[in-house]
Amino acid sequence: MVERKNGIMENFLQFTLLVVINLFVGSMVGIERTILPLLGEKQFGLASTSAALSFIISFGFSKAIVNYFAGQIADRFGRKRVLLIGWAIGLFVPILTIYAHAWWVIVFANILLGINQGLTWSMTVNMKIDIAKANQRGTAVGLNEFAGYSGVAMMAAVSGFMASRYSLSPEPFYVGIGIAMVGMLLSLIVKDTEQHLKTQVQDHGSAMPDRPLSSREIFRLTSWKDPTLSSASFSGLSTNLKDGMAWGLFPLYFSTVGLSVSEIGAIVAIYPAAWGFFQLFTGALSDKIGRKKLVTYGMWVQAFSLWFLLVVNHFSLWVLGAIFLGLGTAMVYPTLQAVIGDVASPNWRASSMGVYRFWRDSGYAFGALAAGVIADVVGVTWSIGIVALFPFLAGVYSHVRMDETLKKP
Repeated sequence: MVERKNGIMENFLQFTLLVVINLFVGSMVGIERTILPLLGEKQFGLASTSAALSFIISFGFSKAIVNYFAGQIADRFGRKRVLLIGWAIGLFVPILTIYAHAWWVIVFANILLGINQGLTWSMTVNMKIDIAKANQRGTAVGLNEFAGYSGVAMMAAVSGFMASRYSLSPEPFYVGIGIAMVGMLLSLIVKDTEQHLKTQVQDHGSAMPDRPLSSREIFRLTSWKDPTLSSASFSGLSTNLKDGMAWGLFPLYFSTVGLSVSEIGAIVAIYPAAWGFFQLFTGALSDKIGRKKLVTYGMWVQAFSLWFLLVVNHFSLWVLGAIFLGLGTAMVYPTLQAVIGDVASPNWRASSMGVYRFWRDSGYAFGALAAGVIADVVGVTWSIGIVALFPFLAGVYSHVRMDETLKKP
């Protein structure tokens, strides 16, 4: 096979197609951001907050587990095959939701959504890192996450509008069927990145071992043994723990202060929109100023933004808080994945990324579980405030333990 040159501009069409694919990946989640918490409360009559958030718990754990294995499968069988399997599973999610006669069907659909996201999103980010040069990893991941969370925001707004115009179900989920079909068609066109990966293996230089490692060794390094990789894993978990809470409680919290479904949809959409938009700049910024500062300060911005949302009492200020919450998330999201790309050898990078994404996306489940239990005991407001402690502590942990990983030219 012909060796392929690495670099974003050298592979512009391929890279752009992967960006577009991840826009559709994120859109699959965006449909649910506004609607499902309200659907559980109004259509299925769930009085318990923790019961209403069970769909996020099922999504988070299934995505986390699949993330872990997706990296290993991709290292063995190739990225494109895993990407296509993810889309095939995702097609069933909106169909099941449309015909759900009981809440357990919604929970099961979100297990499939977690599998879909674990396979498709993991592959788009790994394929972009395969293509990019070492000093372009932050930019590559930033563009990937910008596209994905732009899709989340766009469909959160669209689904909120459709729900207010028609009903909570089934109309918004018809769009989901179309999204899954287009995503699969685009994934059939994209080329695998096997040759780009081989080029990186030849050129890689790192203090970490280049030899293939066992799954157990990779899990230990990424979870706790290596200070930088483990710091990234804890920051990722705390970020999505906060997001799992926000996904489940924001619609409920803002409904208690008297906002309409369309206003709730706007705030719920603005947060991931800011998250997506700012990643256009934060990923590239990490390629210039380094990773550690963005991770540390980004975690603190997330914490203080949540506390800000609780003390203000006006729509415009809630919008401002949502923007800053998105900014803080954008500061860390592409940067943490760039850290993994910097430290791990190409031979086991996808597997290490899988472990990181396992911990990060288990945060969805832990966040929804903790938020639901706390909200049932002391209320939604206290639940949001307590969960904000986790990103704050993760910022302190990264400041103390994480090394700077960006190599200077």
